[in-house]
Amino acid sequence: MLFLIGLGLGDERDITVKGLEAIKSCKRVFLDAYTSILGVDKGNLEAYYGVAVTVADREMVESAADPILQDADTENVAFLVVGDPFGATTHTDLYMRAVQRSIPVRVVHNASIINAVGSCGLQLYSYGPIITVPFFTDNWRPDSPYHKIAANFKAGMHTLCLLDIKVKEQSEENLLKGRLIYEPPRFMTVRQAVAQLLESEERNGLSVCTPSTLGVGMMRIGSESQKIIVGTMSELLEVSEDMFGGPLHSFILPAKDLHEIEFQMLQLYALPNSVIKSVTFADYNKH
Repeated sequence: MLFLIGLGLGDERDITVKGLEAIKSCKRVFLDAYTSILGVDKGNLEAYYGVAVTVADREMVESAADPILQDADTENVAFLVVGDPFGATTHTDLYMRAVQRSIPVRVVHNASIINAVGSCGLQLYSYGPIITVPFFTDNWRPDSPYHKIAANFKAGMHTLCLLDIKVKEQSEENLLKGRLIYEPPRFMTVRQAVAQLLESEERNGLSVCTPSTLGVGMMRIGSESQKIIVGTMSELLEVSEDMFGGPLHSFILPAKDLHEIEFQMLQLYALPNSVIKSVTFADYNKH
């Protein structure tokens, strides 16, 4: 059997009892190492779970899943995913490949960023479609994330922005020359996402990502160093990277109109001198 097992968001201890029992029954255990990252080294997983863990990079999962699915019809194999197994389409693809080979599959769910963002106080049922904000390059500066935010904004919905990560990526030059040389890992920060969305605002002018637009920075959600910072986009742009801290970061753009409890929760996390600290709920909903 192939087990797709969610690890949760913090560290090795966030595994469920059901997930841990499944891992201990497996001959081989793989860890997805590119759609997200856990806040600990794989050695912590091996020590806690009592098994050897093989890191599965992008090439193994997307292009050549054979090492993972090999013999999974006769022995138990686990594929570990940060968050929940179906938080990325890549894992749906792995599930389908297994089914096509008549390999039984069992999924063990866990917490993911999609539900953990509720910790900032914005109601989960008021979110629109989730978007990903990719790194801009010199030749590629897409506005599609901005337009999806605009659609959510028009519908009165919050927007969860998952920020880009680059793990085991090749430069354009190395890719074209077929050289297996990889760039250092990069993880987009809230400040970088804000800067890119403000740039898209300048190009499009739909008034959804302006300097006065409220934003919520979500850092290392689910871990012991979890941090939430609320402010306008111009205020967030002035926050130091050190204050935000290390990866992973996510970013939320709240709907224009908030429930009073949502507003009060955001005030709890607001920067000390943020404008949201100095306005009442009634005044905020008039803007």
